[in-house]
Amino acid sequence: MRHTHPVADQSVPYQAPLVDDPVRQGAAFWDLMDARRSVREFSDRSVSRELIDIAVATGNTAPSGAHQQPWTFVAVSDPTVKHHIRVAAEEEERQNYEGGRLPDAWRQAIAPLGTNSDKAFLEVVPWIVVVFAQKSTPMPDGTLRKNYYVNESVGIACGLFIASLHSMGLSTLTHTPNPMGFLSEILNRPSTERPYILFPVGYAADDCKVPALQRKPLSDALIIR
Repeated sequence: MRHTHPVADQSVPYQAPLVDDPVRQGAAFWDLMDARRSVREFSDRSVSRELIDIAVATGNTAPSGAHQQPWTFVAVSDPTVKHHIRVAAEEEERQNYEGGRLPDAWRQAIAPLGTNSDKAFLEVVPWIVVVFAQKSTPMPDGTLRKNYYVNESVGIACGLFIASLHSMGLSTLTHTPNPMGFLSEILNRPSTERPYILFPVGYAADDCKVPALQRKPLSDALIIR
């Protein structure tokens, strides 16, 4: 049987890195991330494959249930494939926005964002990265291994991916056109995976604007007991 996590005789020593001034370092990272915004207006400026590799490698460091790492990142730069993704995404979004598929409560919630079914940015950005969640994983003997805590694990990996992009000056958006089954077909993914998030990745446009939103204060996010 293949182990999905280290057993006793496979463990290695570990010490967390020492930080001279953890408050300053932590506050600097918070400042960096507090400046992050979701972007819908992108430049067509090129982004090197190396930056995509770094961001995905960072996401790949995420903790996961039983160390099963149930994620697949599919990075797309081919203009034809990006066009197919845009066409399919906009069709689903038209059903949502104009076809009445979105419930009224959800429409009211997203109204301040000013979003609609036009997803032209999907062809402007140099990269689209689609993250798939692996419900199960094919094993060498042909069997399928059931994965556990998939949503939690993939969500953490996506968060680290976003943080890495922002640290390199790149922008993105957590785009989830619902339903997203078209991504499995266009990107030829197996039935053991399901689309989780579509990330357009690039530089923000020079004239980019974002909604004037405020994050809730720490006092509303943290409870000390």
